[in-house]
Amino acid sequence: MTTTTPSTRKQASVDADSSRVYQLGAVGGDWLDQRVAGGGFVKFMARKIFPDHWSFMFGEVALYSFVILLISGTFLTMFFDPSMEEVVYSGPYVPLQGMTMSRAYESTLEISFELRGGLLFRQMHHWACLVFMVAIFVHMFRVFFTGAFRKPRELNWIVGFTLMILGMVAGFSGYSLPDDVLSGNGVRIIDGLMKAIPVVGTYLSMLLFGGEFPGTDIIPRLFTIHILLVPAMILGLIGVHLVLLVLHKHTQYPGPGRTERNVVGFPVFPVYAAKAGGFFFLVFGVITLISATTSINAVWVYGPYDPSPVSAGSQPDWYMLWTDGGLRLIPGWEFTIFGYVISLNMLIPMALYGALLAFLALYPFIEAWVTGDDREHHLNDLPYNAPVRTGLGVSWIMVYLILALAATNDIIAIGLNLSINDLTWAFRIAIFVAPVLAFFITKRLCLSIQRQKRQKALHGEETSRVVRTGTGETLEIHAPLSDYDRWVLVQHDDYRPLSAGKGISSLRAKATSFFFKDRIEPVTPAELRAALEHAGHEKHVIDEATGGDYRTPAEKVVH
Repeated sequence: MTTTTPSTRKQASVDADSSRVYQLGAVGGDWLDQRVAGGGFVKFMARKIFPDHWSFMFGEVALYSFVILLISGTFLTMFFDPSMEEVVYSGPYVPLQGMTMSRAYESTLEISFELRGGLLFRQMHHWACLVFMVAIFVHMFRVFFTGAFRKPRELNWIVGFTLMILGMVAGFSGYSLPDDVLSGNGVRIIDGLMKAIPVVGTYLSMLLFGGEFPGTDIIPRLFTIHILLVPAMILGLIGVHLVLLVLHKHTQYPGPGRTERNVVGFPVFPVYAAKAGGFFFLVFGVITLISATTSINAVWVYGPYDPSPVSAGSQPDWYMLWTDGGLRLIPGWEFTIFGYVISLNMLIPMALYGALLAFLALYPFIEAWVTGDDREHHLNDLPYNAPVRTGLGVSWIMVYLILALAATNDIIAIGLNLSINDLTWAFRIAIFVAPVLAFFITKRLCLSIQRQKRQKALHGEETSRVVRTGTGETLEIHAPLSDYDRWVLVQHDDYRPLSAGKGISSLRAKATSFFFKDRIEPVTPAELRAALEHAGHEKHVIDEATGGDYRTPAEKVVH
């Protein structure tokens, strides 16, 4: 006889409810699959394998911060009024009461002071933008330094580069919307840059502003760009980026069992689905915490935009700092030709910005032309195995940092009690000297690491223990490497300089010489066999001298 208790009846009821839910889910899933044929796709994606490494998380941070941007931006769009109509402020912020301002600035103040949660959402939107751009930059340079842009991923590199540019455009158009003094001065710089373009510059400015600067159309136009055009393009390119990622499969670092023909990692479901979900809420929580505790873009301090004043110590967000720095470094050079003023202090920085961005966008094709390598690559390089590429990347970052620091020359001069003129000249010299020094120092460090890794592959790990044999010979004890660890150190490609002729131009020959003339050759199989035989002989001699006990006399006494 079976006795049913209340607890067992409750458990049976729960099991029955769960069974009904599963049955309904199965029926619904089958109904949907018969109409959209998505079962195969879901199965394919759920079992898709992705490698696991901490450096891959920066792309995820960029994606999750963009989701936060969409959520917070949707909220702000409901309450922001992108109008340049002049109004008199009568809100709760006393220092601005009675001042004439645009409706855009007034609505920003209303969001900040009168809307419940408005200031938090404004700051979340701004901080998420900064995190988005940081993650994109770091993610791109992870791809750059590891050579993850090589065939077949050149197109995806261009997509990522375009996302970086669109992020800058989105950020600039967004922080210009409040129409305060700081953002207005940024728009004024854009106006000056456009007007510096010979012949067509004035027409471009009139087209953007709808007349003379600042006009009455720029905020509504930037609003449309910021909430519609740029987000739509970013969403589309993120989709293309993810499709190409799945199509090409994810790159992975060299390691045990990893080859150019496989992927070692975990499936999307359930492993990465759970990790991605948790990581999203972690990013969301951190950005919310920062936004709730750290003020940013306090527009009420700056006041409404007025073309006449320019506040001291004003800088754009960090990802646009470099564009301001170039303008501060170039002297006021200009000349007139055929009645047109050629403003070199504007044109030279624009040429520099274009050259830096073009180098970053075209580098995968430059390196492919230099190496002549047409193979598919799914294993990442270790950065020290590509010393010239790593040196060029560090040089690019150095130029970027110098330009960003130059944009803060007034703040640095005041904070450190330095002459702003001397500081500007120091940055002018550094822009030519520092990248070259950074390249050669980085290259030499990479070559030194290569030599150290080569010795490690041949002789094993140094233990800092030596043994004196009966004949007086001194031998160092090396800990042997496993086959997996040794393979990581010897698996990289060996590119060699090319000679001009036989279809190879002198320019390409010089380029390959620049890239590979100082290369450190990987360990050859013959060298490895000889090193292992020598290590075996040394170990035999050391074992005879020590009896196989490698402890020091002090360790033996303690034992």
